[in-house]
Amino acid sequence: MYTFSSKLKTFSFILMAVGILGIGYGFLNAPKDIHEVESILSASSHGGHGEAQHHEEKPAHEEAHATANHAGASEADAHAEHEEHLTHVLHQLQNKPWAALYVASIFFLLITMGTLVFYAIQQVAVAGWSPVLFRVMQGITSFLPVASVIFFIILVLCGLHFNHLFAWMADGVTDPASANYDKMIAGKSGYLNFGFWIVRAAIFLIGWNLYRHYSRKNCLAQDDSNDNSFYKKNFNISAGFLVFFIVSESIMSWDWIMSFDPHWFSTLFGWYVFASFFVSGITLIAMVTVYLKSRGFLEYINTSHIHDLAKFMFGISIFWTYLWFSQFMLIWYADIPEEITYFVTRINLYNLPFFGAVVMNFVFPLLILINTDFKRITWVIVMAGIVILAGHYIDFFNMIMPGTVGDQWFIGVPEISSVLFFLGLFIFTVFTALTKAPLLAKRNPYIEESRHFHY
Repeated sequence: MYTFSSKLKTFSFILMAVGILGIGYGFLNAPKDIHEVESILSASSHGGHGEAQHHEEKPAHEEAHATANHAGASEADAHAEHEEHLTHVLHQLQNKPWAALYVASIFFLLITMGTLVFYAIQQVAVAGWSPVLFRVMQGITSFLPVASVIFFIILVLCGLHFNHLFAWMADGVTDPASANYDKMIAGKSGYLNFGFWIVRAAIFLIGWNLYRHYSRKNCLAQDDSNDNSFYKKNFNISAGFLVFFIVSESIMSWDWIMSFDPHWFSTLFGWYVFASFFVSGITLIAMVTVYLKSRGFLEYINTSHIHDLAKFMFGISIFWTYLWFSQFMLIWYADIPEEITYFVTRINLYNLPFFGAVVMNFVFPLLILINTDFKRITWVIVMAGIVILAGHYIDFFNMIMPGTVGDQWFIGVPEISSVLFFLGLFIFTVFTALTKAPLLAKRNPYIEESRHFHY
């Protein structure tokens, strides 16, 4: 039985505490009104002069070229336009801590799902190499209920207008009589409305968690069973879950990520998001396995198991790159205005994280993990794993931040603190769960094949 070390537990508490403090700082530090925004913009401009001074000088210029009435009207229009801009920036800056929390929350939720899907695939494929890793996978997926509750609360708060993350939730956006009316969003209102949206989210999260619960329950029951009945039950529910997952994952990616840019869509997006969190989930399995083995546990896991996990890390990284390039190339060269704006925004405003993600998620794994011998070396797996996980966090950052904070992005205290909080909570939940059951699924019909897996 695994014992959760006091040092690792203390470390997880420290991460959570630092994370909560940083998240709180992010919310407290967000501007409260447009006057604070004006001060921020003025301070960030050259010599402390901002748009306010420009608008003060404008009436004098107009007075020399037009009548007083015309100058007054122009001044009013300019003032209204200036206030509208300040309000927009206010919403972006207020969104920043919310968006940071959202990115970290959905990232940890989905990489846990990546592990769960990999586990289900192993069940349906009747894999003989992986049963020794099942309890590690189940330990990682124990974070799913916790992540689901937190994420669902965030979604509800979005719908209650605690933030301005989703443009399609704005007041009057579907009302033709409103100044905020958006014809394209209004055309999607039958699908993009809070009631239907939150019900879909509840169905997806409940469905995923039900599979996690019953698959673990059956796996534990198999240890004390005299036949393979629970194993067969797991095979059947895993097959059903994968069908449910394929449908729910695509819709989830539209609802929770793509709808930040409600004027844009991509038919590849569901697969793209899946590849990102799937490779991250497999990487998590490798990282936790390597850690446990270094602590003297999982003595039956050898370099062949690690090598196979590294092959999946490498292969799915290439698959992610294929989808990234396919989506980017087709949209970029078609150059259709309503499609290309998605990438123009990211290249112009998020140049470093946008192309940096490609280096971290493709170039680095390609150069490191293409070598067969490297796939068996612990420190190489850890190094590659850290880069892959960080790279796919940046990938989610790129997908979410442009539609929520625009050009006001910066990886600062709220972003780092949100990751630290969820990392601490993840470590505490996962390693606590690992203490609840033996680390070997001893009655799995393929466990001996898995224990003696060598090539």
